[in-house]
Amino acid sequence: MTATADRSTAGTSVPARGAEAAGVPTTTPAARVLATHYVGGREVPAANEREIRRTSPSTGEPACVVVPATHAEVAEAVGAADAARAAWRRTPPAERAAALRRAAAAVRAAAPELGALLTATTGRLIGQAVEGAEVAADLLEEAATTGLGATGRTLAGGSSALDVVRREPRGVVAVVTPWNDPFPAAAGLLAAALVTGNTVVHKPSERSAAPGWAMARLIAEELPAGVLNIVNGDGETGAGLVLDERVALVAHVGSTAAGRRIAATAGARGARVLLENGGKDPIVVDAGVDPVWAAGQIALGAFTNTGQICTSVERVYLHESVADDVLAELVRLADDLRVGSPDDPATKLGPLVDEAQLAVVAEHVSAAVAGGARCLAGGAREDRPGCYYPATVLDGCTAEMAVMTEETFGPVAAVTRVRDFDEALRLAGTGRYGLAATVLTPYLGHALRASEELDVGTVKINAVFGGAPGGSADPRRDSGAGAGYGPDLLTAMTVLKTVHLEAAR
Repeated sequence: MTATADRSTAGTSVPARGAEAAGVPTTTPAARVLATHYVGGREVPAANEREIRRTSPSTGEPACVVVPATHAEVAEAVGAADAARAAWRRTPPAERAAALRRAAAAVRAAAPELGALLTATTGRLIGQAVEGAEVAADLLEEAATTGLGATGRTLAGGSSALDVVRREPRGVVAVVTPWNDPFPAAAGLLAAALVTGNTVVHKPSERSAAPGWAMARLIAEELPAGVLNIVNGDGETGAGLVLDERVALVAHVGSTAAGRRIAATAGARGARVLLENGGKDPIVVDAGVDPVWAAGQIALGAFTNTGQICTSVERVYLHESVADDVLAELVRLADDLRVGSPDDPATKLGPLVDEAQLAVVAEHVSAAVAGGARCLAGGAREDRPGCYYPATVLDGCTAEMAVMTEETFGPVAAVTRVRDFDEALRLAGTGRYGLAATVLTPYLGHALRASEELDVGTVKINAVFGGAPGGSADPRRDSGAGAGYGPDLLTAMTVLKTVHLEAAR
């Protein structure tokens, strides 16, 4: 395909409402062309001659062609957001919240189609993909409620004076989101920015451009023109967005390398940055736990979404007293995971997102085995079309191996046996990442100690996933710097202003 061939299929003729209006096809085409941006309340054909080609991780066949926004097109989108921000800022919070509730209803209604599009694009299991769209709707509704309470405070300055501390929107916010769980990641950030009165330019990951575009388009339809703008593209497009002086805040969920570039660029011009980046999350399995239960927790953390979650379990520290029993059950669970097409409800382990990610996983595993680790399950690419890699269990991993230090982002449980809880806690606290950690223990003292000593954003005791709505956490070190979701994210999307009032004399 040439740079301009067949771009009439990009969806420029769009109905006003519904899933198809957002670019969600009722049947997924073999190769979708995404060659428009959404700027100032309308779709704008892309002018770039460059293309980003994506193949299906399930079949290896062409899946999507994305035409990235040029820097001029990014500037146009930022300009539209900048032009809309004064009116959106003046819009009463209740009206902003009502718009988010309408958007939540639209996303929830389109969840099956959005999920199917995500499955076709990234290989996410169909049930998880649909659930992700439903969670996105939940986050929009949650922000619509909590955003009404995002206010300031008053201070008594004297008998005839008053200081009002106001929380005001920052202005134009750039939201740059990942491919692996794009619906909740985007919805949480978009909702927080919008409900607090900011206008937005959103760039979904090029690896999940089609589903990212589709959900954002549904949200944008419920907002005034220019309040939410969408540009497609990769790091080059994102760089133009981060460089724009009119962007007051950049919120990024994605790789550590990209987060570093964003922090350096935006920070140099004084823009605020929120980052949730890579992780190398450990799980500590203490003495005295039920081995079958512990193995189930490890498998859930390591193999869900084929290990492609920022808080996936990537390092396992097993107390030697339970190690053999836990590993025997973990290997059984890994071997029993059915590998197959992600749109088959019976599949338990889908493909990796692309060949590049599969290469990282394969390299980490082969290097660990070459360094002395024992492969107890999996360990070799599946012999079928697509990017399939089985659930893999490695025993005897050492601290210097890449599988224990670098983000693998695949279905690999890398195990180190430890003598006691002290050693496990020390090893779990090493490394350059600080996103989250899990501790499985029957001892309250160990749980309290871990919650105090582990220098990560989130410590989970006796459960690898879960948490109350509205939870917030600051990632540490190379995992970023941000505020999670909930009220703290709303606060991060605003800036303080103090107004001193005195009675006229």
